[in-house]
Amino acid sequence: MTNGSKSQPRTRRSITLAATAALALAAPLTAGSPALADANFPSPNGNTNISSMLDYADLVAELEKLENTSRFGLDAFTLAEAGTAVNTSESGRDLYVATVGNGPEAVWLQGRIHGNEPYGTDSLLAVLKELGTNGSPEWKLLRERYTFHVIPMYNPDGSELNIRHTVLQDGTAKRIDLNRDWGVGKFEADESEGYYEYWTMVDPAFAVDVHHQGLKTERGDGDEVTLSLGVSLAPGGPTLPGIQGGAYDVLTRQMQVHVYDELSKYGYINIDRYDVGRGIEIDIKGGVVSAMMLGLNHDGLNPEGHSNPAIFFETSGNTSEGSLGQKARGKSIKQNVLALQELLVGMATGEVQQEDPARWDEIPHAPVTAYQTDSGVIPASF
Repeated sequence: MTNGSKSQPRTRRSITLAATAALALAAPLTAGSPALADANFPSPNGNTNISSMLDYADLVAELEKLENTSRFGLDAFTLAEAGTAVNTSESGRDLYVATVGNGPEAVWLQGRIHGNEPYGTDSLLAVLKELGTNGSPEWKLLRERYTFHVIPMYNPDGSELNIRHTVLQDGTAKRIDLNRDWGVGKFEADESEGYYEYWTMVDPAFAVDVHHQGLKTERGDGDEVTLSLGVSLAPGGPTLPGIQGGAYDVLTRQMQVHVYDELSKYGYINIDRYDVGRGIEIDIKGGVVSAMMLGLNHDGLNPEGHSNPAIFFETSGNTSEGSLGQKARGKSIKQNVLALQELLVGMATGEVQQEDPARWDEIPHAPVTAYQTDSGVIPASF
């Protein structure tokens, strides 16, 4: 594994590629409006044995394999090789990144920031394999348009312990939610320091974070939800419309509308909008992708105030709740890969930027009653 390097300076230019690339990992089972998902997906039956989850050693081995078999210059390296001041986890594990592509804009993809949410790792390794080896026009387009910076296992310590958090090694054994640790007065964990500095080196054009959630069903019909689409600063909420003149408030909705439309063609994927329950939408500024959109300047590492739009995906089922059904593993990973593929190609061709952001309201969701903020819940009428 060789030393990582910063991508070329990001340029803001309109995308002129014709919106003709159509990407599908498998042929759609149905078309048109969202299809009902298989009732067995996800399922708590046949709980996935934790030993079958990719661990840290598996990650390192897979990245080495992908680098060795890559046809298109995939490079896997540690933050120490990239040159960040803090570059290991709290327990001293190397923090890994993989890059591929030579396009003028950087894209940030991350998974398993919560250690008990394993399929972000599997999904991003699958995407890396395609980026590194697939010679089709769609993947060629992505490599030419973007340089990808992929973090398959943001939280290796939590992954080894099968817990959401990392654990501070300063004698306190305090548990830190890494997805709440980018913020003023925060950065308690080494993982946060290291990956934040790397983000300032990369200056991505946009970012995607892959998560898990507990089991949930749609309002009204009770159908099982397999994937929820989220923006950590709620569209139309108290924060996002005031950032970059509202540009991210528009683009993040366009991104998720595009994913919703494209994945609704598949018969086993059932989608809704993410919330934290009872119609309360998330508007947390301390989240990693939230801080990206806010242009956080921590320790003077982002003096230019770089910011970028970001969204997240939530696959249903996680290990802590015993709801990560063995039968759903392949489908869970596949839907994440499809979501990433459709989004990335849509961004590269300009299809995403042509979507109607108002259709965000068409994605199934509970009526918005309030927003969960860093300081508590505030009413939707704020």
